[in-house]
Amino acid sequence: MQKEYQITGKNGSRELARFLAENGQVILPMVELIEECKIAVDDLLEVLGRSTLEAVLAISAAGVAGEAHQGRRGGEIVRHGFQGGVVSLSNRKMRISRPRLRRKSGGAGGEVSIPAYDAMREDSRLASKVWDTMMRGVSTRNYSAILPEACEAVGVSKSSISREFVLASEEECRRLLERRFDDVDILIIYVDGIVFAEHSIVAAVGVDASGYKHVLGIAEGATENSAVATALLESIAERGVAPGVKRLFVIDGSKALRKAIDSVYGSENPVQRCRNHKVKNVCDHLPMELRDQTKSAMRTAFKLSAEEGMKRLETLASWFDREYPGAAASLREGLSEMFTINRLGLPVSLRRSLATTNIIESPHSGVRMRTRRVTNWKDGSMVLRWAASGFLATEKNFRRMMGYRDLWILAAALDRDIDREGKAA
Repeated sequence: MQKEYQITGKNGSRELARFLAENGQVILPMVELIEECKIAVDDLLEVLGRSTLEAVLAISAAGVAGEAHQGRRGGEIVRHGFQGGVVSLSNRKMRISRPRLRRKSGGAGGEVSIPAYDAMREDSRLASKVWDTMMRGVSTRNYSAILPEACEAVGVSKSSISREFVLASEEECRRLLERRFDDVDILIIYVDGIVFAEHSIVAAVGVDASGYKHVLGIAEGATENSAVATALLESIAERGVAPGVKRLFVIDGSKALRKAIDSVYGSENPVQRCRNHKVKNVCDHLPMELRDQTKSAMRTAFKLSAEEGMKRLETLASWFDREYPGAAASLREGLSEMFTINRLGLPVSLRRSLATTNIIESPHSGVRMRTRRVTNWKDGSMVLRWAASGFLATEKNFRRMMGYRDLWILAAALDRDIDREGKAA
């Protein structure tokens, strides 16, 4: 029976804060928490942010009263449970739970303040800084900076942060984002870009011989940047998707990306250009009254044999030569690779998934959904961290590729020895 989990209210937040401050095992990549806790992303960020503030207060309290040890007597200042508190963020106030400290002697002056809480109360910007630090750090590869930065914002020494937490967090993130694929037979590689404000990310998604999808890697930069495209493919090759066997590449049409494929994997690998990108690029050069007709003509040509379809589109391009030379040039560019899947003799069940980069654009939608609240992309590193988290979170919902039962036909066309169950024969 599947269990459902929910983190709500002060108790859940306090428990999460305790783990964070004492065990250093809570700030794991956002995808891992989504998978294990079954909570919405917005709820997750809310709980993590509150818990980070409470963890900072717990560490600050430990600096005054010492670490709490069950069954061991403390010093003059002792813990006295928890009490509510309020800190101000940039756009709202947040109720938090803070440790209560008292002197053993008691009396009217027995209450002992927590330095970090006093600092947050005196300057509301400090709490916001802690919150922002946490939000920037979620799903980053540099987890060692998150809690130390948050604590330092309110005067808590970095040395108070558990080294065990730093090492565990870095290792967990490395495990997720530097995965190897030595034992995965990747048959198809989709590569496309996604834009975040002024920044771009190039992502690669692979499909194995059984039809299962895998996020292979991401790189900060555009598909038109040859160095970025080459670095991404080289990283994938180093992590187990090695050259030496044929694969089908489905790309957005970038010349730099096409060159990178030849450089890293060899020119013998077939490449299919995304037909949706091509239709859009051609129509962008045409007036509105010609666009629907052109779309229909192009999509009809894609259903024909490679030879006949290319002939029809060449005729269409010749009609555009005089009045719309931009459309003609766009139509002819990479024309042969628009019909790669036709040339391979693949069934319609596979062509639907292989004719476009939709398989990778769907994860793009998932990434956008998970980053929709971010309005200030400070730099490429921040974009890379959030994109990595978004892709890995989206990967958990991947389904097998449509038409996966016929992938053995593609394998045969690529001279790969794969049986109908997607296993190497």
